[in-house]
Amino acid sequence: MVPALYDAEVRHVRRQQLDRSFRHAIYLWLVDLDALPRLPRALRPFARFEARDHLGDPHRTIRENLDAWLAGQGVDLRGGRVLMLANARVLAYLFNPITVYWCHRPDGALECVVAEVHNTYGERHCYLLRPDETGRATTAKDFYVSPFFSVDGQYTMHLRVPGDRLAISVTLRQGGATAFTATLAGTRTAASPGALARMLLRRPFMTHRTSALIRRHGIALWLRRLPVIPRPKHTPQEGVQ
Repeated sequence: MVPALYDAEVRHVRRQQLDRSFRHAIYLWLVDLDALPRLPRALRPFARFEARDHLGDPHRTIRENLDAWLAGQGVDLRGGRVLMLANARVLAYLFNPITVYWCHRPDGALECVVAEVHNTYGERHCYLLRPDETGRATTAKDFYVSPFFSVDGQYTMHLRVPGDRLAISVTLRQGGATAFTATLAGTRTAASPGALARMLLRRPFMTHRTSALIRRHGIALWLRRLPVIPRPKHTPQEGVQ
């Protein structure tokens, strides 16, 4: 069932101080960290998975870094399977707003989920989540993402393991009200070379476009005089393991 591609739509809805929403089409990869895709040479520049794009030491594998971080949280998967939902590096560029890892025990049962969040300042932060049987988990917000939201409140995430359909949501509540909701919805296809080539023709420079759209919407909010929240000093998790 993996690797797989999801032809998806992301939607952001802001409710705090100013009502604003946007949506755009994307595609995402679902991969097994122990069996990353092996693509024909011509397609490799359009789908690379590299440790430098995720938490940890760039000289180790993504799986090794995730296991090391989980060990620091008291979690040992004992070699169980890890599925990662993420963008791939395209033409030497990548921006991953969120990467989701579904971490399983050797018997196949879900042990935990890790949500790795990146901001446009080159910073990243991992949240360790323990979803219930519906895929729902909550966690305090403690990472600066948008310059228009303070670092407080609580996230509610719905993160069921993707099947034929992808359905993920992240809701931020602050001051007793919903401030922001992001959703990802999509359909699955096998990640064959042909499917990837067709996706690249339909969504060229996808990660470049995602980064540009985030900045464009940020400028639009700034032009509407939404207050900018100062960015606090960030301590990388790599330095506190």
